[in-house]
Amino acid sequence: MEQAVIVRFDYDGENLDDLFELEDSLEEAISEARAGEYDGHEIEVGSISEVTLYMYGADADALFAVVLPVLSNATCFNRAVATLRYGPAEEGVRSFEVPIKA
Repeated sequence: MEQAVIVRFDYDGENLDDLFELEDSLEEAISEARAGEYDGHEIEVGSISEVTLYMYGADADALFAVVLPVLSNATCFNRAVATLRYGPAEEGVRSFEVPIKA
């Protein structure tokens, strides 16, 4: 599970219920497709506005193909950026960003 899809967005929900629902949907889609694993989220301290979601698998492109429909249908953000990383979290690993509109 060397590759990753990391999604960042400004959260639009009033509480965390919509975020938890999105996480459940991502986890289910990834599990059903056997594309990797959903590893959780990070929320900026003191704010629930900046959220980062972490997903890992053997193939970042395949993982992104599975999660993109779920992210595109999300109601807790308007725009997000997904970083597809093609290797471990170290300097010089190939990656690129993809904008996502919900």
